[in-house]
Amino acid sequence: MYVIATAGHVDHGKSTLVHRLTGMWPDRLAEERRRGLTIELGFAWTEIDGRELAFVDVPGHERFVANMLAGVGPVPAVLFVVAANEGWMPQSGEHLAALDALDVRHALLVISKADLADPSPAIEQAREQFAGTSLAEPPIVLGTDLDEVRGELLALVDRLPPPDRDADVRLWVDRSFTVRGAGTVVTGTLAAGSIRVGDELEHAGRRVNVRGLQSLGRDQTEVAAVARVAANLRGIDRQHIGRGDTVRAPGAWLDTAEIDVALRSAGELHRQLVLHIGSAAVPVHVRPLGTAAARLRLTRPLPLRVGDIGLLRDAGEHRIAAGIEVVDVRPPLLRRRGAARARAEELASGRARPPVCARADELRAMGFAVTGLPVGEWIVDQQWWAERREAALASVQRWAPEHDIAAGMPLETLRRQVALPAAELVPKLLDGTGLQVADGLVRPPGAVLPPRVDNVVRTVEEWLAADPFRAPEADELTELKLGTRELAAAVRAGRLTRIADGVVLGPHALDRAAAVLQTLPQPFTVSEAKRALSTTRRVAVPLLEQLDARRITRRADDGTRIVL
Repeated sequence: MYVIATAGHVDHGKSTLVHRLTGMWPDRLAEERRRGLTIELGFAWTEIDGRELAFVDVPGHERFVANMLAGVGPVPAVLFVVAANEGWMPQSGEHLAALDALDVRHALLVISKADLADPSPAIEQAREQFAGTSLAEPPIVLGTDLDEVRGELLALVDRLPPPDRDADVRLWVDRSFTVRGAGTVVTGTLAAGSIRVGDELEHAGRRVNVRGLQSLGRDQTEVAAVARVAANLRGIDRQHIGRGDTVRAPGAWLDTAEIDVALRSAGELHRQLVLHIGSAAVPVHVRPLGTAAARLRLTRPLPLRVGDIGLLRDAGEHRIAAGIEVVDVRPPLLRRRGAARARAEELASGRARPPVCARADELRAMGFAVTGLPVGEWIVDQQWWAERREAALASVQRWAPEHDIAAGMPLETLRRQVALPAAELVPKLLDGTGLQVADGLVRPPGAVLPPRVDNVVRTVEEWLAADPFRAPEADELTELKLGTRELAAAVRAGRLTRIADGVVLGPHALDRAAAVLQTLPQPFTVSEAKRALSTTRRVAVPLLEQLDARRITRRADDGTRIVL
């Protein structure tokens, strides 16, 4: 299917031309038929030489430009109508300015009412106006020759680029209503992707189910772009969805209320304008960034991606202020002095750099190419990653001497210092550096004890060399000023082995104990083990429990043990 929008001044015969081509009146409202004036979007379709063409007929009156833009926004081609008896008119100009701002490149210019006046002046006026726009030099035909109109329409659709039918679905809604017995129905132009009956889609953070599909008045099980679609949705009330909303692939889009955009054909930019994109019309606050870009703050978030095309309109002055292309949907803060100027210089090319570190699915949802260094689920800029690694090494090396016998640098502290967005990235950043990550802490390799602790640990080591299983008593540790932190540091350094709270032995105590216990008749009791090790019950019980835990010994139900 091919979808074509109409454009042109009020009363130039757009709806009549569509009716003559399709046999269907696109005007749906009784008021439209009574006044002979298109107010809302109208829809009609036909088949020409085996090709299905659907028309979105838009209002031509200046009071309904917002409705016109809702219809044109998602459509790739336009049927532009100029009446021979009136020639170029104000809304002809505004419609062309809108199409140029939206960067529409495929059009057919039809001169209507050529039986009422010489069409030559209207043709020359139109050629003049179209020159220099995205629609320069469109084919021109007279509306009185329907066969030629049909032939040029076929040539027009044959020039259209093929749609991406595997793309993530984002259907801009242009109508919503209720059908008795079926529920909520939304319509729109599907510009990319495919929708199937049974699909789960998303609207405003909640899931909805496609219970039925129609296209061109016929029930369908699947509709692929480009197409006019009517989707019967389960899970949402008609009051909660309308023009300017979207239904889209779950989890594939990011809602954003602040974007950086490149400007095209920009005139005077007032601070308050209306952004038209898709079928949406959203008031925005405009902050210019140089002459070629701007930051827009939206009054409500929209699911946008890099590369989306829209326009800014000044409703009060009835003019198109600029065409826009989205270049960043997660723009950086501009708080530092000179940040706005630097950002303007970056955006002068019409492009923004992707984030230096982001999840692959986020990059795709933002519209950036997923290129860079893969780190798990993340994609990072290789140079930035190398700089972060150098910074991490320096931070940990500074931490150790500054914090004496601290257990290690907290992983979260290091994450903040090197500006990583998630703690899960820290171990990956440190991989291959020799730094140790355990229990939420980062330690340099071969950590040594500070001199004051080293001296007293040497004293304990001398005691244990003479009597390996006589752990220092609490008062002895206190006298040596070996508290919990000092003992933990000695254990981490491999100088002591923790048997229980406040109970430490030498670094090879468990192996030495196993060797002694192996000489006992098997099984043996705690008392027998205590005597063999020349120690106290305070040491023997937790020592045996550790041997059990390491499956060096096994405890029987009667409390005796054997060495395995």
